[in-house]
Amino acid sequence: MKKFVKIFAVVMVIVLTATMFFGCGGNEGTADTKAVKVIDIDLTQEEYAFGVDKTQPELLASVNSFIAEIKANGTFDEICNKYFGDGTPTAVKSAALDPSKDQLVVATNAAFEPFEYTIGEDYYGIDMEIAALLAEKLGKELVISNMDFDSVCLSVGQQKCDIAMAGLTIKPDREEYVNFTDSYYEASQKLIVKGDDTTFDACTDAAAVEAILNTYDASTKIGVQNGTTGQFYVEGDEDWGFTGFAATCVGYKNGSLAVQDLINGGVNYVIIDSAPAACITEAINAVQ
Repeated sequence: MKKFVKIFAVVMVIVLTATMFFGCGGNEGTADTKAVKVIDIDLTQEEYAFGVDKTQPELLASVNSFIAEIKANGTFDEICNKYFGDGTPTAVKSAALDPSKDQLVVATNAAFEPFEYTIGEDYYGIDMEIAALLAEKLGKELVISNMDFDSVCLSVGQQKCDIAMAGLTIKPDREEYVNFTDSYYEASQKLIVKGDDTTFDACTDAAAVEAILNTYDASTKIGVQNGTTGQFYVEGDEDWGFTGFAATCVGYKNGSLAVQDLINGGVNYVIIDSAPAACITEAINAVQ
């Protein structure tokens, strides 16, 4: 597995919290035990796409053509290498919204590393770098509108933004607000546990993990990011075919906050997208 080369600002609050926790004598900070770990089993299979304003079919066609182009010429792989390999992420800047200008307004939730996050006033991430290149291709000025994840598709549906670029899983209920582009990334949900938790160590597939999760009642709490596949997976969702669990689902604005609460004992487990799960857990464990 390739090693992430950056510890990004979006999870630094967790790093600081974890440092304080270890300093108070918690056993997760020992040399032999990581603070948290990802159970390396895909619980779901899903595809990411961008969500385009339904009143702009020409933009949908242009974005699909652009996705095909950057995949064919290696640009997409180069961007991914900046976040999953040894490349260096590129800062993306947002212009101020100005209706008098020809702008591409992108709705995102910049708390979803490595797809979108911020350091200072700059945006970083796979989606953000694609957004910058797309705006350049279209000859438009890029405007990034950062908001809660639950509002991303809605803002596009209300024509407040042109396109949603936020690690969006293709899902039927979201198609009420946007037209999805062709898929550009395959994703999954993964389980995060405390580093000394061996409950799932013998599991070899999703069925084995789910068999254990199905033994828990509402006294067990599972953290998720609000409005994401993780929430649908835990609570149950007919469109996805998820039956859900009896455990209590606890929602957070982002995965970082959920893992922070796992460390603090507020939840027993966290289920989030695999790429952010890897970034967050590496950042926490790096303080040891």
